[in-house]
Amino acid sequence: MFRRAEGDAKLKGYSAIRIPKSQMIDLVVLSNGIVVNEPMNQKEPHIIVKDLTMAYGDFVVMRDLSFTVARADVFIIMGGSGCGKSTLLRHMIGLKSPAKGQVFYRDTSFWEAGPVEQDRIMRSFGVLYQSGALWSSMTLAENVALPLEQYTKLNPGGIREIVSFKLSLVGLAGFEDFYPAEISGGMRKRAGLARAMALDPEVLFFDEPSAGLDPISAHRLDDLILELRESLGATVVVVTHELASIFAIGNNSVFLDPETRTQIAQGDPNQLLAESEDPRIHSFLTRGVEKKT
Repeated sequence: MFRRAEGDAKLKGYSAIRIPKSQMIDLVVLSNGIVVNEPMNQKEPHIIVKDLTMAYGDFVVMRDLSFTVARADVFIIMGGSGCGKSTLLRHMIGLKSPAKGQVFYRDTSFWEAGPVEQDRIMRSFGVLYQSGALWSSMTLAENVALPLEQYTKLNPGGIREIVSFKLSLVGLAGFEDFYPAEISGGMRKRAGLARAMALDPEVLFFDEPSAGLDPISAHRLDDLILELRESLGATVVVVTHELASIFAIGNNSVFLDPETRTQIAQGDPNQLLAESEDPRIHSFLTRGVEKKT
């Protein structure tokens, strides 16, 4: 077990820093090799994945996944291409049932709940899909208004007000009447995010939000995710393999390994990079860097 030092710590080449006790963590290496970062002052669990096995028929994608997402975490689901990251997201948002195991939202097991309770839980989600998934025949305002029209009793004036506010939050004020084909890829992602926030969700899910974006647009989207997390107090779950995003926004994560078909680490990505001795984790988190040096 490793423990981050409390109090003043002097690092070579840097001035003294003070690490708050609330940010101290224990890095625990389990007997099966899984590395788990455990905050010393535990935050409230928001999502608990327990003994989850994902499969398509007889083909097992991932087995025995167990991790906790705390309230207000920016939780990263990471791993190489094809390891099951997006499939895990689908299990967490209710689009695919697990072969085994549970997904808890607070004390409620989603897959053991009835349809009414499942619908209630799903209404607390906002999801941004890889392409933005906007309706091409609808304006941005109409896209963002859709969940409000379906799930609230607001009048048209109230919906227009909320739509304008959500678009302004993502930097798209004045673009209400534009169609998706008339704006850039980064703007479409932001419009999709505005729609995901329409119902003031408790949890925001992102599936490869930086996919297809140039580095500047990707960086701006990362900043926007952090700003919205702070302003809305939402828990954020992000599927990504982009190192810049992983280190910029993530404070917790799970690493999926395609060879063993299970998780091999959980915790703050920066801490995993600094402390993990597993070559698979180190290789993933330093890819591209070592080639340049």
